[in-house]
Amino acid sequence: MTENIRVAVIGLGRLGSIHAENLANHINGVQLQYVVDPFEGRAEQVAKELGVERWAKNPMEVLEDPDLDAVIIATPTKTHAEMVKLAALNKKHIFVEKPITETIEETTEVIETIKENNVLCQVGFMRRFHPAFIEAKKRIEAGDIGKPIYFKGFTRDNPPGKYAISPQIEFLKHSGGIFLDLAIHDFDIARYLMGSEVTTVLSTGSIVVNTFMEEYGDVDQAITYLQFSSGAAGDIESSRNSPYGFDIGCEIIGTEGAIQIPTIRQQEVTLLDAMGKHDLGPNFPPSLNEAFKMELNEFVHSIMNLRGTSCNEMDGKAALEIAVAATESFKTGKKVKLNSLNLTTK
Repeated sequence: MTENIRVAVIGLGRLGSIHAENLANHINGVQLQYVVDPFEGRAEQVAKELGVERWAKNPMEVLEDPDLDAVIIATPTKTHAEMVKLAALNKKHIFVEKPITETIEETTEVIETIKENNVLCQVGFMRRFHPAFIEAKKRIEAGDIGKPIYFKGFTRDNPPGKYAISPQIEFLKHSGGIFLDLAIHDFDIARYLMGSEVTTVLSTGSIVVNTFMEEYGDVDQAITYLQFSSGAAGDIESSRNSPYGFDIGCEIIGTEGAIQIPTIRQQEVTLLDAMGKHDLGPNFPPSLNEAFKMELNEFVHSIMNLRGTSCNEMDGKAALEIAVAATESFKTGKKVKLNSLNLTTK
């Protein structure tokens, strides 16, 4: 396929708007053909801002267009399963924001539909495309730290506000909880960087600032302990209480050294070995937007070359299984064991 890939963005919230702007202005080989959002005036507004000729409120108007090649699904989590299946049935290649669906059962159905209709699917785990994490993966695979034996990660998000009037509150109601919404990025990057599957999960969490979250069965601070099939272990901090702004980072400890991404706000990777400390590439982009661009670039070129994506529906399912297990562990207070078929509480 040599002509421009014709794409629609469905859902124009924070991430959908970022994807639409990147497709319109920064990704080669693509034509943003539609923007779609059910809220009155939203799609029309974005279309006007980006110079997109077509907009719609109803996704089906777009999905049934035979001239459309692919869709970006950035709708609420509860709608992902339906949207992905409809896209696949209409032979559209799919980029879907995390999580791929809300439940493992839905993901199983979605994967079957994707395979039956022979379309590509990429899940929006953008950290895999962030230069710092790319460098870390390269160094680990090169053996610079020996065998990875421990993973430490964190995601800290802006506080949603003390009162239920913040724009984020409506999102939090339907997010699926802190493990499914926030920590799932760490679960994905942990298994990716460690090169090993998660086998058991133990999670805990509490409300330390935002008391209104109790109404939604959610927490604003959590810790998840992981065990990997390789014998390695790890822990992940998830917070919605970062007063200094959004931040992520991780450390991978190996038998011969460690890789540190202390914070993306510093934009550097540090390698520690027997010879001392080495800063690896301090000139990374100043925001995550570069990673958003790179993941869409991967998606477009996968379609052009008719090859699978590097973060596909199976990766989406694996991360979701960990998130579901973490949620179950938090609710029961027990360790949860994962396998490829189901989840069991120990």
